[in-house]
Amino acid sequence: MDSINEDYILSHISPEPEHLQRLYRHTHLTHLYPRMCSGHLQGRLLSMLVSMIRPRRVLELGTFTGYSALCLAETLPEGGEVHTVELDDEMEEELEALFASSPGGDRVKLHIGDAMQVIPTLDEDWDLVYIDANKRDYTAYLDLLLPRLRPGSFIIADNTLWDGKVFDTAANHDPQTLGLDAFNTFVASHPRLSSVILPLRDGLTLIRVD
Repeated sequence: MDSINEDYILSHISPEPEHLQRLYRHTHLTHLYPRMCSGHLQGRLLSMLVSMIRPRRVLELGTFTGYSALCLAETLPEGGEVHTVELDDEMEEELEALFASSPGGDRVKLHIGDAMQVIPTLDEDWDLVYIDANKRDYTAYLDLLLPRLRPGSFIIADNTLWDGKVFDTAANHDPQTLGLDAFNTFVASHPRLSSVILPLRDGLTLIRVD
């Protein structure tokens, strides 16, 4: 998406809440790889999907600076919770302070650790899962999660086009690209999953569990 089209789109969708504007700017000023932050367009989509699906238990893999977690929590129904898993333990204090001071942050529960180790410890059935953690482990995450996903639940997977690298794995054979390509193939062929890939930012796959 070129910058002119993106500017038009951002000016014709629901505005970015002020606390998320501040968080987005803070992320770009103080963190490496700020592109990992969801941002206005993707954040409004996540919030819209939650308002449509009405999940009570949401799991996010990959918190980063907390932007997407707050978007997921924004339109939760009464009693809903977002459990978010972040690998980097140096982010714990910053994230806890963010959630304590942000609208909807009281509905977010932070877990620090490797998602592959944390997922089995969470005794929950999930209505919605947002996957945005280690790209090489996407398929392994899904293997762990499918037993805890009832029919009619949803998965959102980020970065599934990976700057177009997945289109040519012969030329791009790094573990992240190969992991995402394997995930895309697994989802497309799985009998319990219906999916669509949206060419939004770096690719966003919407998956329904049948």
